[in-house]
Parts: sequence; structure tokens; C-alpha cells
Amino acid sequence: MWRMGLSFRQVPDEALLTGLATGDPELAVAFVRRFQSTVYGVALAVLCDAQLAEDVAQQTFERAWRHAQVYDSRRGSVRSWLTTIAHNLAIDAIRAQRARPVAPEDLDALLGVLTETPERRALADDSAERVRRAMAELPRDQARALVMAGIYGMTAGEVADAEHIPLGTAKTRIRAGTRKVRALLATQETR
Repeated sequence: MWRMGLSFRQVPDEALLTGLATGDPELAVAFVRRFQSTVYGVALAVLCDAQLAEDVAQQTFERAWRHAQVYDSRRGSVRSWLTTIAHNLAIDAIRAQRARPVAPEDLDALLGVLTETPERRALADDSAERVRRAMAELPRDQARALVMAGIYGMTAGEVADAEHIPLGTAKTRIRAGTRKVRALLATQETR
């Protein structure tokens, strides 16, 4: 049907998934393009590491390809199936990075890294100033939510309670503020 002039935008998600499973290169590319930003976004939101999020996104599409035949539309949409895979793989990646025991002979070297030096203090002060400048450019409500979550360690629910706003609004403010600060910091670094 898509080969007869219909664009891939008109092809249902389930048909693209079937094309991925059968190895149809055009449908596989269309499938990945349709969902790549969503899958990457889920991985990035969980991991806060762009490179690791790219790896998880790739693993998500590999897993979707290998397990496409077990997809059941009665249990949810293709999008929700993929985002669940991405979320689970991202959690697995976090678990894999958890602290590992350190050999006693390596402790001195690790503690040396933590030692305060004038150079490290200057770099920390410079980084803090860059973050302060970026935070100052945020709308006040986003800056407040980001400070409460990032500095005071409050959950989105606690931010919502403290600000007397819905939970979804608190999450949106934290996420939007984080994205803007990252973008501003990236812009500062390229200068």
C-alpha cells in the first residue's frame, strides 16, 4: 500500500512494526524515524547522559526488532510498548553503573581526587557561576522548581505540594528548566 504512493506517515504503527520484524528496509527505517525521538527522550530522561541514552535507544530498537512478534495491541500501543522497553533498558543501565566495591589499595588514589586544591576550587567556582547565570535566564517558576528538585532534593510531588500546583505542572517545570539550563550551558561552552 505505501509503495503505491502513500507516505509512511499514513502507515499504521503496527504495520511499521511488522515491516521491521520481516526485515523490510523501508519500513524499518520509517519505524525508527517515527519513534526515535520518543525512545531517545525516555532514555535521556531516565539516564541524564546523552551518550548512554543513544546506546539505550539503539538497544531498544534492536529489542523491538527481535521481539516484534510478541507485541500485543490489546495491551497497549506500539509507542507505549517501545517506551516501556526503553525505560526498562535505561533502568538496567543505571543498575549496571551502581557503585562497585573498591580494592583497598585503590582508595588512596580515589581520595586524592577528592582533595581540595586551588585549581579545583577555581574550576568549581567557575562552573557554579555558569550555572547561576543559566538559572537567572529561566522563568521564575521553572527556576524555583529546578532549585527545589536539584539542590534541595525534593521530588516532583514535594515540589507540587510546596508550590500548590498539580504534579504534572511540577514535572513539566523541572523538565523544562533542566533542558533550558543544559542548553544554555552548552551554548556557553561553545563560546
